[in-house]
Amino acid sequence: MNTQQQVSAAPIFAAVGVRPQARPLGELLIAMRALNAEALAEGLAAQHLEGERIGETLVRLKHCSEWDVCRALAQQFGLPARESIELSEIEDELVERLPIQYARGSTVLPWQLDRQFGVIRALAADPLKILDLDDLCGVYEALDLEITLMPKSTVLDLINRVYARRTKDVDLEKKDEEYAEEDEDILHASAEDAPIIRFVNSLIFNAAKEKASDIHIEPGDKEIMVRNRVDGVLHEVKRAPKAHLPSIIARVKIMAGLNIAEKRLPQDGRIRRKIAGKEVDMRVATVPTAHGERVTIRLLDKSAVMLNLDSIGIAPDHLRLIRSVIHRPHGIFLVTGPTGSGKTTTLYSALSEINTPDLNILTVEDPVEYQLAGISQVQVQSKINLTFAAGLRSFLRHDPDVIMVGEIRDVETAEIAIQASLTGHLVLSTIHTNDSATGITRLVDMGVQPFLVASSLVALQAQRLVRRVCVHCCEAYRPTAAELEDVGIDADRFFLGQEALKVPVREEDGTVIPLAAPAGRTLPPRGHVYRTVGCEKCHGTGYAGRTGLYEVLMITEDIRRLAIRNADSGQIKAAALAQGMRTLRDDGAHKVLCGVTTLEEVIAVTAEES
Repeated sequence: MNTQQQVSAAPIFAAVGVRPQARPLGELLIAMRALNAEALAEGLAAQHLEGERIGETLVRLKHCSEWDVCRALAQQFGLPARESIELSEIEDELVERLPIQYARGSTVLPWQLDRQFGVIRALAADPLKILDLDDLCGVYEALDLEITLMPKSTVLDLINRVYARRTKDVDLEKKDEEYAEEDEDILHASAEDAPIIRFVNSLIFNAAKEKASDIHIEPGDKEIMVRNRVDGVLHEVKRAPKAHLPSIIARVKIMAGLNIAEKRLPQDGRIRRKIAGKEVDMRVATVPTAHGERVTIRLLDKSAVMLNLDSIGIAPDHLRLIRSVIHRPHGIFLVTGPTGSGKTTTLYSALSEINTPDLNILTVEDPVEYQLAGISQVQVQSKINLTFAAGLRSFLRHDPDVIMVGEIRDVETAEIAIQASLTGHLVLSTIHTNDSATGITRLVDMGVQPFLVASSLVALQAQRLVRRVCVHCCEAYRPTAAELEDVGIDADRFFLGQEALKVPVREEDGTVIPLAAPAGRTLPPRGHVYRTVGCEKCHGTGYAGRTGLYEVLMITEDIRRLAIRNADSGQIKAAALAQGMRTLRDDGAHKVLCGVTTLEEVIAVTAEES
């Protein structure tokens, strides 16, 4: 803010009860012990490059929390601050007079009106938006304004929830002739009250609010069923008459830039929207079925994804192995697992960790799900013959250090990847197999010579996703010996206490320390594990979010000899287990002991070990 702005703003600061101090925000955070001088220096340097406010930069770099910045701003401007507020405290009639676009854009939410004294009380994330804040007095014909600061994400969440509370579901249960019109012009209408537009918008908004990964619009014989996939599990959310299917499909196609006249062939497109202040990418896929076109929308919340190896549930012993692999100068690292097991997230997290200015990193993907700064990413285009193999072959002329291939699907891609690894490049990729050992035999089955597989591979990682128990409602219980044995836990040792079990440990300064529960979780009491209950926060499922189970197979000399002899996956797995490899089920058992997931989840997603 320049001097002229400060002068003109001074009366408004006084009008809204703001008394700004001259002390910088960084100094206040250091005084609060929420920050140290080194972190502040790093934040100031990053702020200069990004052109954002210092508080936003420090939160983005995870040097402090939004609540820390909010408290410091409150101290700087002499304002009260609150970390949260109950939805019931917000007066509905105040919200009705304020457009949601204004509330989101200004990050401000009025919550109380004192009619006796003419005071409007508002929650705000940014005290510097003084002109927007001052406008509220005019909107509510109030004489004074009292501001309470609150973290931005909390204010936006409250805005979404309080406005959603006022919005009724779109009613498509009307006579078919009301919406029988299929003229394309009405589908381009911008009126927010158009029933089809509101219906599709509500599907996307509610899915984003539920943190769903996919929306499935499925035509039946007489009805359209809409199902959302939340934490890997599908559940029905809405039904609509079959007569509205053409209009709903056409609306989605228009949003995704697809051909609304083509109904016989599958199509793929993309939608980019800002939902509740967050950038959400949506991948749209249509396919003709016996009852009409079906649409699947995959939601990719860029702000929610954790591209960090420390944050995706990898145990410390596995993490050490993976980090030793991704910092090698050459070789192939394969991640295996079925569709939807988090393979791409793992590779992105690995790339984010090694992404430095001195490395030339290239990727070829189908599709490019998340854009990573400093990395050149290529989208596969099969129509113009830009395949994984073609992209990979081209990369070798661009002097890469690290190459990521979205998936090894055929012998041509596999052989080029192997040649790249043998000529001094680190190659990361995925392959569809059930476990890590089968990944070796799968390459041989494709037609790759066993000696090439053995000489190029450095490690394989198999993975699955399991749901995490809700920390708000889970309860500890004493499992039976049979339940424990199903996941490979020694019942006798378990009931002696968790310290008697062989679980991963971490080393600090040469001292071995037993692994504690992950952040935000508490270890179950001795002789107990957690089970689900269900509450309002987890929508009655007992689970909230997902984490990974991992199995890391390092290619040692023994494994390499077995690969050259074209041994089957059973022999390779037995050798790996003899060397200390922990299987997917072993890792699942470890996460049960740490209170992360349940015995039922581990049994459901992992195969019984032979």
